[in-house]
Amino acid sequence: MTTTPVDPRRAQLRRLKAIAFGMLLVMLAGFAVSHWQGERGIWAWVAAFCEAAAVGAMADWFAVVALFRRPMGLPIPHTAIIPRSKERIGDSLAVFVRDQFLAPDMLLARLKVFDPAARLGSWLSAPEQVRMLADMARGWALQALDFFDEAAVRRQLHGFVVQQLRQWNAASTAGELLALLTADGRHQRVLDEGLQRLARWLEQPEVKERASQLIVRYIQREWPTLSSTVNWIKPIDEIGDSLAERLAGAVLEEMQQVLAEPTHPLRQDYEQWLGSYVQRLREDPALATRIEQLKQEMIDHPALQEYVQGLWSRIHASLRADLQSEDSALAGYLERSMAALGRSLSSDPALRDALNQHLLEGAQRLTSRLRDGVTAHIAQTVKGWDERHLVEQLELSVGRDLQFIRFNGTLVGGLIGLLLHAATTLLAT
Repeated sequence: MTTTPVDPRRAQLRRLKAIAFGMLLVMLAGFAVSHWQGERGIWAWVAAFCEAAAVGAMADWFAVVALFRRPMGLPIPHTAIIPRSKERIGDSLAVFVRDQFLAPDMLLARLKVFDPAARLGSWLSAPEQVRMLADMARGWALQALDFFDEAAVRRQLHGFVVQQLRQWNAASTAGELLALLTADGRHQRVLDEGLQRLARWLEQPEVKERASQLIVRYIQREWPTLSSTVNWIKPIDEIGDSLAERLAGAVLEEMQQVLAEPTHPLRQDYEQWLGSYVQRLREDPALATRIEQLKQEMIDHPALQEYVQGLWSRIHASLRADLQSEDSALAGYLERSMAALGRSLSSDPALRDALNQHLLEGAQRLTSRLRDGVTAHIAQTVKGWDERHLVEQLELSVGRDLQFIRFNGTLVGGLIGLLLHAATTLLAT
């Protein structure tokens, strides 16, 4: 069973009210005793003090009570001021907050003096601050990963990737890539690189050996009688080696000519073929349809579907492993970025001025949007409060000070009574 905590202000308010009421009773008792003594001598002064003090105490009691409720429940005009004026108080409070706390000029002037960019740069210049912020960001990121509905994220990611692939115009993209490749003769450099790699490959002994074996097998399969006859004269293997060597040499010689002559027929054929293929990719509906079919088959392939389905799991696991590590790459990058920002803000006045200007402009726009909303919210909130609750909370907040008004009223009233009694005594003599 839970118990509502007792508000200490309530007990303090009751104690002060009891003291004020006790002072009133003392003054009334003093007045009664002095009147019973005939108000002669010192009792005349006691009577004057107690009478005026009692009047002051009751008047201040009435004034204090009239703020919150009707004194003794009587329908006296201009009492229960706060509950009867709740709507006016709400509007006035809202306007006060709007004009005193959300005035754009005042806020911007204070923000400008505050120089947030310089303060941010100074704060980020401390390595321990940057490290703390990076660790906090790492913790928030880990918590955010836990909040994700992995099944939903996986479905959304799969749907997004597949949709983007289906909408992708593969033929057009291929045409643009090949057109980019042919710009400034890049395709010729690609051809040169390919020929040079092919030449180096043909020069390898094991390649020549495989070519010789291929030639020998072909001769033996196609001309078995001739190969047997020739083998008596010269081993067929030596003939194969010689042919392979000559074939490789001929190919290498042709490649050297291609590499040396910018206008070689092979280059021209290559140029014409590549240009026509780029044109077909851009304009040939049949080729575009075929490429689109190949793309759709690739998208529907189980291996790709499985890869896309598991993409989020791999991303999630990778992010979690990195963020859980004390040497997190993401946290380290964030830490270095913030430290660099702090150094830039500390050393670059132009950057600070630019950032401050953006902050001021953003604050001005935000303040302009918030003013009316905050004003209406405060007014509606105050108007929606229960009157009894409003009175209770206000009385707990300021009632203590109001009881001191009653104390002061009692004492000041008594002193004024003494002064008036002294004045009348002097005038009578």
